[in-house]
Amino acid sequence: MSDKVEMKKTNIGLIPIDWEVKKIEDISKNVFAGATPSTRNSEYWNGDIPWMSSGEINKKFIWSTEKKITKEGFNSSSTKMVPKDSVLVALAGQGKTRGTVAMNKIELCTNQSLASIVPDDTIEPKFLYYNLDSRYDELRKMSTGDGGRGGLNLKIINYISIGIPPLGEQKKIANILSTWDQAIVLKEKLIEQKKEQKKGIMQKILTGAVRLPGFDGEWKNVKLGKLIKEVNNKSTENNQFQVLSVTKNGIVAQSEHFNKQVASDNNIGYKIIRKNNLVFSTMNLWMGSLDVLTNFEIGIVSPAYKVFEFNRNRLNPTFGKYFMKAEHMIWIYNVNSEQGASIVRRNLDLKGLLNTNIKVPSIEEQMEIANLLSCVDKEIDLLEEETVEIKKQKKGLMKLLLTGKIRVKV
Repeated sequence: MSDKVEMKKTNIGLIPIDWEVKKIEDISKNVFAGATPSTRNSEYWNGDIPWMSSGEINKKFIWSTEKKITKEGFNSSSTKMVPKDSVLVALAGQGKTRGTVAMNKIELCTNQSLASIVPDDTIEPKFLYYNLDSRYDELRKMSTGDGGRGGLNLKIINYISIGIPPLGEQKKIANILSTWDQAIVLKEKLIEQKKEQKKGIMQKILTGAVRLPGFDGEWKNVKLGKLIKEVNNKSTENNQFQVLSVTKNGIVAQSEHFNKQVASDNNIGYKIIRKNNLVFSTMNLWMGSLDVLTNFEIGIVSPAYKVFEFNRNRLNPTFGKYFMKAEHMIWIYNVNSEQGASIVRRNLDLKGLLNTNIKVPSIEEQMEIANLLSCVDKEIDLLEEETVEIKKQKKGLMKLLLTGKIRVKV
């Protein structure tokens, strides 16, 4: 790489003197959106033609699709085949999907919420992909409608300008960034493997199917109500403590999870939760929606939650965090839950749950199990931190390479 770069002023800012500024329409064979065959006609679906919706674009590199359509389904709609190594941009979609960029590694067709850019011979497809992928926030701001809430369209996509280096440099930049992507993918695969290993360990060790060395005593049958006790302390002042939410990633500050506090402006009467307390929603417990507070000393949660403290003479809180989320316990929650007004929400028979007999080991064995699982969690956390750091480094490198502030030798 070289850091001596002679720059020139352009409508997109400073770029190297030998780079060009071109619009997407000037470097593309075609730019088009897809379509969706009628979902009412079963003959149009479960065929051999890969069909992709905007919901799959977060995969980034598309090697397969969740759905396939038949030749009849393809002919019935205005969707088109997208050549391999085209660049896909989400024109619309739920949440933060709009503006997301991907590249298809197989020939496929898409729905109407995706724009397909088919690069011509003057542009390296992966260079175009990385360029647009680095401009996610910018793409969202380009959306039509007040405050960019409407969506992207093909006209907007076609008029996007990018700085283009010589073809050889494009390919070198794309190869460098691909190497970083490969490192990220390997880390993410390792994390998934570790999580699967942990799942297998939990299933065996939290039921007593596998015992740790030095422990062979019988596990005792105890009613769940003897292990946990409901606490119902409530806030007496507005914003007395930080508002917390139970999510699939643990108990988090509501302001961080939603980028704002979504609780009522008046949270007097919210339930106080302290470190090592168990908390869950009675309507979602059957799905395993529960956790133990470990990352805050104190907070408040919606009155809809149930809060419990552990009987520490019988259940170690750290062990309890793993034990209460084990597969056999989720089965017990299911048994004690009946379908309510919706499929997702179910009514918990709390009295029945607390009267359920479960088997638990001695406190000493609980502590050893908790230590083992905590070590596995720390290993996973470290890998996740390393992955975040690699992504940050890649993002910084992209900014330098794709603007020509740092040049690569071809």
